Amino acid sequence: MLVGGRVHSPTAPDATAMAITDGTVVWLGRDEVGRALHPDAEVVDLAGAWVAPAFVDAHVHATSAGLLLTGLDLTGCRSLPELLAAVRAAEGPVVWGHGWDETRWPENRPPTRAELDEAAGGAAVYLSRVDVHSALASTALVDRAPAARAADGWSPDGPLSRAAHHHVRAAAKDAIPAARRRAAQDAFLRHAASRGIASVHECAGPDISSRDDLADLLSAAHGPEVVGYWGGTEPVDLPVRGLAGDLFVDGALGSRTAALRSPYADADTSGALYLTAGEIAEHLVACTRAGLQGGFHVIGDAAMAAVVEGFERAAAVVGAPALAARRHRLEHVEMVDAEQAAKLGAWGVVASVQPLFDREWGGPSGMYAQRLGVERGTALNPFARLASAGLVLAFGSDAPVTDVDPWAAIRAAVRHRTDGHGISPRAAFNAHTRGGWRAAGVDDGVTGTLQPGAPATYAVWEVGELEVTAPDSRVQRWSTDPRSGVPGLPSLDDTPTCLRTVLRGRTIYERQ
Repeated sequence: MLVGGRVHSPTAPDATAMAITDGTVVWLGRDEVGRALHPDAEVVDLAGAWVAPAFVDAHVHATSAGLLLTGLDLTGCRSLPELLAAVRAAEGPVVWGHGWDETRWPENRPPTRAELDEAAGGAAVYLSRVDVHSALASTALVDRAPAARAADGWSPDGPLSRAAHHHVRAAAKDAIPAARRRAAQDAFLRHAASRGIASVHECAGPDISSRDDLADLLSAAHGPEVVGYWGGTEPVDLPVRGLAGDLFVDGALGSRTAALRSPYADADTSGALYLTAGEIAEHLVACTRAGLQGGFHVIGDAAMAAVVEGFERAAAVVGAPALAARRHRLEHVEMVDAEQAAKLGAWGVVASVQPLFDREWGGPSGMYAQRLGVERGTALNPFARLASAGLVLAFGSDAPVTDVDPWAAIRAAVRHRTDGHGISPRAAFNAHTRGGWRAAGVDDGVTGTLQPGAPATYAVWEVGELEVTAPDSRVQRWSTDPRSGVPGLPSLDDTPTCLRTVLRGRTIYERQ
């Protein structure tokens, strides 16, 4: 029994104690009542800490994110020379790096292959852009993937995208020893648990990882629960939740591969459409009939139009109720209008979205506006529109694209850079907790909350003040008397510290 804290529960808003038996919450209430009802319980004194449902990160790439933690982190590079200096200092015959973003550099361009080769000194170098939809590759790495030179997206001197990128990425991953790959996964899972995350959705696939990579991750015996998705149209012999996740309809805006109806504002291209509406419909029909969750990566407005048409065609074949029952999911959903959102909501679609995208690239002067122009660039990630249309919102990081930082994601969703696109703190918190479980098909009404009958999956936080809804409905701060109001969430200006993360009664992280 946990006592002496503040418990975030929909059924016991003034609870200061919580009792757990065999990994399940069995009671919530006041300390003195809990001690009387459970005299033989093992008692844990929370010393005023706040207990809440653990977070779910609904979109990750664990190995790549772990390699960022253990390898060459380029997210802090602020210029082209700084990136080249980081490559020169790197060690090993294969250098794996991630996170460069030329739109934030004074040069406003990535290095040429000749510049990269000079810095690499003969090493095979793979450096993914921050959106992971294009990469710099040294000549030594390209020589390991000769098919890249004849593939779509090949550049003799610049970043590689599309199929060429997939070829060099596969060569770079094949060069990483299995032990190093597993160590990267373990590092990522430990890091996620330290952020109060009890479950992650791994968006694997034939173009971005491998079957063996996913198998290793699914067999991890510690840390957050891994829900696996395979981004392919063909089944994989692993216990995945569905053929969804990063099954690409298009690419990304930063790499100019997201499929647009009108060309990019800063380049003569409209991106790349990888799947047609017919192919999308065929996949949805197959998944629905097989009882599987299907889904796609979709960002650009042309890609979204193809997805909506694909759902319409699928509904005509299997029926809208059967389609909705499968809870098919879409990743990112950045460019979507009100009519499309309404249709997706009627089909029971899950929107797996990343609020930190807006924090990093939104607003009138961000990367989105550079790529699309201000009018289009400030219309992205309309969370309020998606929520009001009835889509299930599930928050994630797309790590390593953005940080694994749930509280920052909640702040970004509430303080959206475009007026009218943000949602309330409570809705954002639910999207990062219960929404993640619902996105994976767990919709029993209790998982992702703390109430009797719910799995004891929670995090313990050191927080400053909690926002409190007082009896007269005014928002106040947590006072010395918790009975003065109903405690809500930490202030958006606070940065809570995770003290412990628990998955079904088992501690997976404890702060030392």
